[in-house]
Amino acid sequence: MADYHIKHITRYTYASTVIDCSNQVMLYPLNDSLQIVKSHELKITDDPAIEVFTDFFENKIGVFSVVEPHNELTIQSDIVVSTTPVIMPKDDLPAAQQWEELNKMCGIFPYMDFMHREKFAADEQIKKLLAGIIDADKSPLINANNLSEYVYKNFEYKKGVTTIETKVDEILELKAGVCQDFAHVLLVMLHMIGIPARYVSGYICPKNHELRGEGATHAWVEAYIPFYGWLGLDPTNNCIVSDRHVRLAIGRNFSDCTPVKGTYKGSSEHTLEVSVIIDNGEHKTSESKDEIPTFTYTSKNPGVTNNSYQRYLEIQQQQQQQ
Repeated sequence: MADYHIKHITRYTYASTVIDCSNQVMLYPLNDSLQIVKSHELKITDDPAIEVFTDFFENKIGVFSVVEPHNELTIQSDIVVSTTPVIMPKDDLPAAQQWEELNKMCGIFPYMDFMHREKFAADEQIKKLLAGIIDADKSPLINANNLSEYVYKNFEYKKGVTTIETKVDEILELKAGVCQDFAHVLLVMLHMIGIPARYVSGYICPKNHELRGEGATHAWVEAYIPFYGWLGLDPTNNCIVSDRHVRLAIGRNFSDCTPVKGTYKGSSEHTLEVSVIIDNGEHKTSESKDEIPTFTYTSKNPGVTNNSYQRYLEIQQQQQQQ
């Protein structure tokens, strides 16, 4: 069993004073047989009341509002969690029996929710790729691992070339992206061969700094393996998820698991800074102070002249998310 202390800081700094800020946070780690949450504390600017509820996928979600004028919003999540190594599937049943079991499950709740996929331009392109990778005589587990390995080997881990809104079509064309892009591509591939799969947001914890995604929020996939259950696959690192991954939320895609999102009234120009510091007692993701962000994004005002119409635009609701 591994113990981790995770500090996740999200800071929005606005170009001018904003008001009526309403936000949703999915920063509550899952609590189950694979990870035990020992403590969790959320600190938010002005200490607003947080209403917590459970969504359709059994994730905990917090919502809050900061109505008064402010120039900065900071959300700090402090987690202490223990994780347990995953027991691997035996994968000793005939492949045909396993595929037959999957065919039965794909049309029933809750697995059908993790088979839905949108139509996109690259549909035929992916089918051709799959034809050269998939072996129907092999088990779902072997094929799922092969697909995860394909994404790892054929896509470049590169920051700054995609955004949270980048579609699978664009990712396939770029052959590059970050963890959420790798996860979305693997999701589509698994769905296309009939394996229920879901998106997972969370953290990957340090050991020797050999894994991509350390020191930030991370994303991977859970595939449903017949007669076993959900198994995590991390295509960013070509590994099966174990006790170094901490799960925050599960869903169909990134939109279901967004760590922080909300709206406010004011100028659209703002800066988002995110810091994730993870300590397991032996290794830290960073020796830096908390205020040094691991991710920074600036949303610029689109250069409208300073007049009454610009002011009208600025008091409309703006969107912000991490």
